[in-house]
Amino acid sequence: MKIAVIGGGPGGLYFSILTKKAMPHCQIDIYERNKPDDSFGFGVVFSDETLGEFLKRDMESYELIRSKFAYWDDIIVARDGQQVSIAGNGFCGCSRKTLLQLLQQRCREEGVNLHFEQNIDDLSQYKDADIILASDGIGSGIRTANEAAFGTKIVLKKNRFVWLGSTKPLDAFTYFFRSTPHGTIVAHTYQYETGMSTWIFECSNETWENLNFEITNEEDTIQKLAEIFKDELDGHPLISNKSHWRQFPHVTNENWYHDNIVLLGDAKATAHYSIGSGTKLAMDCAIGLSDAVLANPNDVQAAFKQYDKTRRNPVEMIQYAALVSLDWFENMDRNIQHPFYQFAFGCMTRSKKVTFENLRLRDASFTDKVLEEFNSTLELKTQNLKPIPAAFTPFKLRDVALQNRIVMAPMGQYSAENGVVNDWHFQHYTSRAMGGLGLILTELTAISETGRITMGCAGIYTQEQTIAWKRITNFIHKNTQTKIGIQLGHSGRKGATKKPWEETFNGTSWELLSASSIPFNENSAPPKAMTLADMDLVTSQFVHTTKNANEAGFDLIELQAHHGFLLASFLSPLTNMRTDEFGGSIENRLKFPLRVFNEMRKVFPKEKPMSVRISASDWAENGITEKDIFSIATAFKNAGADIINVSTGNTVSYQKPTTGRMWQTPFSDAIRNTVRIPTITAGSIQDIDQINTIILNGRADLVALGRPLLLDANFVRNAQANEQFEPDDIPNQYKAGISHLYPLKATERKQLEGMKKALKPKSNKK
Repeated sequence: MKIAVIGGGPGGLYFSILTKKAMPHCQIDIYERNKPDDSFGFGVVFSDETLGEFLKRDMESYELIRSKFAYWDDIIVARDGQQVSIAGNGFCGCSRKTLLQLLQQRCREEGVNLHFEQNIDDLSQYKDADIILASDGIGSGIRTANEAAFGTKIVLKKNRFVWLGSTKPLDAFTYFFRSTPHGTIVAHTYQYETGMSTWIFECSNETWENLNFEITNEEDTIQKLAEIFKDELDGHPLISNKSHWRQFPHVTNENWYHDNIVLLGDAKATAHYSIGSGTKLAMDCAIGLSDAVLANPNDVQAAFKQYDKTRRNPVEMIQYAALVSLDWFENMDRNIQHPFYQFAFGCMTRSKKVTFENLRLRDASFTDKVLEEFNSTLELKTQNLKPIPAAFTPFKLRDVALQNRIVMAPMGQYSAENGVVNDWHFQHYTSRAMGGLGLILTELTAISETGRITMGCAGIYTQEQTIAWKRITNFIHKNTQTKIGIQLGHSGRKGATKKPWEETFNGTSWELLSASSIPFNENSAPPKAMTLADMDLVTSQFVHTTKNANEAGFDLIELQAHHGFLLASFLSPLTNMRTDEFGGSIENRLKFPLRVFNEMRKVFPKEKPMSVRISASDWAENGITEKDIFSIATAFKNAGADIINVSTGNTVSYQKPTTGRMWQTPFSDAIRNTVRIPTITAGSIQDIDQINTIILNGRADLVALGRPLLLDANFVRNAQANEQFEPDDIPNQYKAGISHLYPLKATERKQLEGMKKALKPKSNKK
């Protein structure tokens, strides 16, 4: 087999070492545009886990790299003179030039042919190769020449960054944040060899422009940054190496191979440097590709398919985490407002891969500081001299005090008869209130018979329905400290449909309403575009049911303006095509939903709060924008909304959401910390650790759970036992259970922590 490797970066070199070592008779030639000792950038970073993989794959490479790296166990977050150190992170830094030289040495030892100062754009010179490995970087000429075949997409991210070096010695990987009159700048820094450290400076484009930086003016860049970070540099100079300001290119390829060409490294996929080294990603993929070639030595296409199958999911997961991490840095100016330890905690947990418990196992002294600061901000008394876990701290909306931050999200039960809730609903809501939730939000409760989604949806538009709800709220208020709110809404164009478990719609259909006459999908009836008379009628129905909700004893009302239902159809440009005063600009699209809210607020007691649930993204092209969402949240805040329940999607049937754990929290974060209004978040949040993490890093004030509560009405009680937090709302009849549940959960937690510590990668420190 003949393999031509285009690009002499770490990925291509490491693939060649592993493959040649296992297949000595194959011919591998590496072609590099630059000289052997040319290197751009300064250092690269590896984790203990990555070094452990090197150890398993090629001991010689491992020993060479290990002999040259600078090791650290801590990460330091510093902001305007304050700093905190977080231990237990296990990283090493190595000079990029040194790494290349060591890998080149290993290539020569294994018999790989190295060719430098080559014209690598001429593919004809590799025509007799069985495999052409394109590892020629972000600007890959080979990939660009075959862009359509690879399905390449390159998106330039918003922030500006520049890669510099310094002689400043560093004891840990350090994030230095500096506030300037023009915005925040961060330096990602680490020492990679004695007397040399990497400094990557990053800021928003607006900050960059206001400071009058120039892309290629290295002297001016160094002068300005050295002045801003003079305390951090401590008299040491900044050093450039073709250090031009750039925007990070997020590279993806639908296909990783075409004919006999296969992509590797930055040519294939990029991951923002804030979650680690792109070099690590390249070398991980080099291992995967080498394994695939060795498993299929006589079938190149089978090898490529195996490479794609085994590596695509891990790469896409890393890229997703990198984008979430990058988003945090793109919004440094928003996050800088937090108290220092909350800010540092947000920095450490920004990608959602790291949680409060992860950090507590690494360095409990840090998480103690985070929790103590959070408690002191709320002026809370400690329980048994220990800070109260974030999830179990109280939260107040107007005169309604919630005993904790955990909310039951609205979940349709589709079990009402003529809109009247029954024994099913009674047990559903009361059992979860007994389970210790802070707040229950009911399923969508219709404001009219034709405002229901299905024939089984609940309503509160008749006296009979109101009395049935009052039976539930009375029990909850008499026997628990849980508060209960009702979500009022109108199904709009998504009405008159079957229950989720039915095959067909069993009922008499009705006329659907929406902002515009656009059906939800191909199976939906076209709705009627609302007239002014329709708006008057619907507004009066919202007012009527608001009065009924108060009579029924609800502590809070949530207005449904999300997921493409009636009011939401006015807010999204995908469902509002009106040309009158209710269409076009976001101000116009807001008019009817705001009118409804204002009329409801007038008749709902002032001491009781109101929430509005909105969709912060349509997950579809030309949908609602971030600017729109800030306008919507601000408008409802100014109208008297006390909290925004932040959801996304379900506006159109052709949506393409990006999901994952805690996937909607960035939208809640953006609204909460830009509009400065409390928020509720939801979306694949599964355990108490995630809830504590979200609240402590300031992404939301309340966390709503849906499916986790369906089969676990005692989620909160189990979480309290896990945290060894004893609330004061456990009914007397159930208190005897504490002596069983709390020791059991303490034992389970201890066993789990022991297992996590045992699985932690071994330290590679010399």
